[in-house]
Amino acid sequence: MAVRDRLKGLTARDEQVLRRVGAHLGVLASRDLAVRCRAGLEHSAQAWADRKRELTPESSSRWAGAITKASHDQWALARRCQAAHILSLEAGITAIAHRLAQPIGAKGSKKVPGGYRSRQEWHAKKRRLHVLSDRLERERTDYEAGRVRVVRGGTRLARARHHLAAAQLSEEQWRERWQAERWFLQADGEAGKRYGNETIRLTPDGQVSIKLPAPLAHLANAAHGRYVLSARVRFAHRGQEWADRIDADRAVAYRIHLDIQPGVARSRRDSGRWYLTASWQHQTTAIIPLRAALASGVIGVDTNADHLAAWRLDVHGNPIGNPRHFGYDLTGTAGHRDAQVRHALTRLLHWARKCGLRAIAVEDLDFAAEKTREKHGRNKRFRRLISGKPTGKLKARLTSMAQAAGISVIAVDPAYTSRWGAQHWQHPLTNPKRPTSRHDAAAVAIARRAQQHPIRRRTTPPPHDQSDRMGHRTVQAEPCAAGREETRHRTPDHAHDAPGPDTARTRATSAPNTVRGAPVQLMFTG
Repeated sequence: MAVRDRLKGLTARDEQVLRRVGAHLGVLASRDLAVRCRAGLEHSAQAWADRKRELTPESSSRWAGAITKASHDQWALARRCQAAHILSLEAGITAIAHRLAQPIGAKGSKKVPGGYRSRQEWHAKKRRLHVLSDRLERERTDYEAGRVRVVRGGTRLARARHHLAAAQLSEEQWRERWQAERWFLQADGEAGKRYGNETIRLTPDGQVSIKLPAPLAHLANAAHGRYVLSARVRFAHRGQEWADRIDADRAVAYRIHLDIQPGVARSRRDSGRWYLTASWQHQTTAIIPLRAALASGVIGVDTNADHLAAWRLDVHGNPIGNPRHFGYDLTGTAGHRDAQVRHALTRLLHWARKCGLRAIAVEDLDFAAEKTREKHGRNKRFRRLISGKPTGKLKARLTSMAQAAGISVIAVDPAYTSRWGAQHWQHPLTNPKRPTSRHDAAAVAIARRAQQHPIRRRTTPPPHDQSDRMGHRTVQAEPCAAGREETRHRTPDHAHDAPGPDTARTRATSAPNTVRGAPVQLMFTG
């Protein structure tokens, strides 16, 4: 959980102190990160203690601990990204090698791609195979040696230095942003300490004070080498949760940063906006039984590239009311995309809480292996479609936000939900006043799978073969009924001709080969 507020009312001296402290600690952080990267896989707990001991005289014990931990986390993140890049290269090489082995023009199936369309494309992909193989060999060598490449300040901003016109920045503006991004003004919380953090302290009335490093202790304006800022902080969002934590002296991490908007003309007094971000972790909640989470029904959610299609189902698996759509626009900056996902999930959770439900069912989607261009070739439209679906970000955001709302999230197998939903639920749920889309029907299928009900409906027999002549005979069977997904047997014309319950079956029932029986996964329960 992270909340942010702007530091308004800072004096010129406040900004000067923040800049000097951030620049001083930023130099130490860059130096420590270089040491950590050179150590690679040979790093140990003793080496970590030595790094912290070297930084303590130039900062403080707590600042040294924050710097060394940030360096280790950044190295670990680069390590995970390196492993993901290796998997992506291996998937691309496997796809190219398979398609090169196929005859030119050979058609593929739904799961296996075919050959390339022309000799020229085959030749170009042959060259690309060598390029990817060389790149994979270099990445594997670096990964085995523990060598990573990290840029403090961000690779994107570093590359923008060579494309200032495209980034709409002057050299002076770029230099200012580059220095601000490389500053270090963050400290992890400490449970049991006063207000949960001794390095950057925020009191209940909004007063911010910083423990100055040893070389800058002469800038202090308070006791014990601390500097108190003139600005006051008040968190409008989740401020009560933050107040409860600091009253109990629970750990809260703080980060102070300067936000400089690109391409915005500023005066000398307005050098950017200073912000303070407070973050903490929620305690893991106990997992409740699946039946208890589904006691009041469930909302099925179908994830799409531009909206979430949701439909509410009762405990028997019947759709209630009308479907709901929660749209978002995933264009623009990363902050704008993240905000769009948060707003859509907020509306979804508010609707679930208003309906009195405690469970939301989503598909356990992962397109990591599908996003490579080598698998789908020239089908750019399909690659853009699956790349636009915020699967990973949506699951991470939904579990975090649902935990705070006390709503359970159930992940189900995504196989055949769209196909069976459109086949069995789109037409019955469509009427002149409520057109039902394929995505709405998929939401019903997802919710029914979470409830462990069959998705597919029984096929309606011909009208004059029904016992009640033009009656309805597509009612759903109980989950425990054997063969409930099979073809319905013919009902005799007379009731006394109906076979009894002890009558032996004339045809053996084959085991279902669908994924309907696959167990659902409870991602999070609140």
